[in-house]
Amino acid sequence: MRQTCTFRPYRSWYVSITESPASAERSAAAPPAAAPPGPRGFPRAAGLLAALLLVAAVVVLSLAIGARHLSPIDAWHGLVDEHSANYPVVRQMRLPRTLLGLLVGAALGVAGALMQALTRNPLADPGLLGINAGASAAVVTAISLLGITSLTGYVWFAFGGAAAVAVLLWSVGGGRTATPARLALAGTALNAALFAYVNAVQLLDTAALDRMRFWTVGSLAAARPRTVVEIAPFVAAGLLLTAALARPLNALALGDDAARGLGAHPTRVRAGAIVAVTLLCGAATAAAGPIVFVGLMVPHLVRPLTGPDLRWLLPYCAVLAPLMLLGADVLGRVLARPSELQVGIVTAVLGGAFFVGIVRRARRAGA
Repeated sequence: MRQTCTFRPYRSWYVSITESPASAERSAAAPPAAAPPGPRGFPRAAGLLAALLLVAAVVVLSLAIGARHLSPIDAWHGLVDEHSANYPVVRQMRLPRTLLGLLVGAALGVAGALMQALTRNPLADPGLLGINAGASAAVVTAISLLGITSLTGYVWFAFGGAAAVAVLLWSVGGGRTATPARLALAGTALNAALFAYVNAVQLLDTAALDRMRFWTVGSLAAARPRTVVEIAPFVAAGLLLTAALARPLNALALGDDAARGLGAHPTRVRAGAIVAVTLLCGAATAAAGPIVFVGLMVPHLVRPLTGPDLRWLLPYCAVLAPLMLLGADVLGRVLARPSELQVGIVTAVLGGAFFVGIVRRARRAGA
């Protein structure tokens, strides 16, 4: 008998909102009830507020820690007092880096949660499935072959590369008949091919290599105020579109027929989700390079707190993913003082260990 391999840790939360189309239709006809507080009574609103406080604490650390450590008071004066000796360091270098970390983290965390919900694949991640690699390949092409060096110039290439890989991944993975395993295999193949192309371009063009060597490992160090201003509208548009898709994606998890009965349009929802992922991943990759594993780790860490409801899962990811990314960036500054480790290296090490943990847990569960 043919058996299908599934990840039970993922399946456990997914099944909780996929009881049956009939029950979904009865729920739609009944008056709306108050949402439960969360798994085991977890107060989700209070948890979100606590997460915001943690983000504020990490922001302070990001402004204070670096090659030159500052106290919180000195960091504050460097932020608000242009006559302070620390003003150039804090206001002109660390503040843009911190704001970029917040934007990129939110974009990657929400994109990962969105892809996992859309593909029903617990391993879906913009980095693992090749979306970031597509944006990277397009940006490297723009830099090396067309001589484009500004973010304004190559951000559109990042969007085009991310969109092309998203569509190709969906087609190669089987379209509507795609399975999690098939999507993972297709994404791995595309990821390997695209990064091989990126490495080949860098080896053949030494001048481009000097411009791209920090960007290709994922870095916030080159952030400037203009960088934040240029990608903020795209990230904001992607987040707003994702927020609008939260309820339809919950309905889509019940199956296409049940989703139509609840008023959702599966084709439009999937198309909107691909557009949102393209905006988020394209902007994040253009600004900071191909940072991996953030979109994989954060939804897995958040789901035990929020349950499967995307109306809570997505806001948590939008808050906790910047916390993780900024924390990794600060950790990279501390571990390699007076130099620093790029944030893409730190997240790759942490994410690799987390990925192994997911696989081991799935094996112990008999998946």
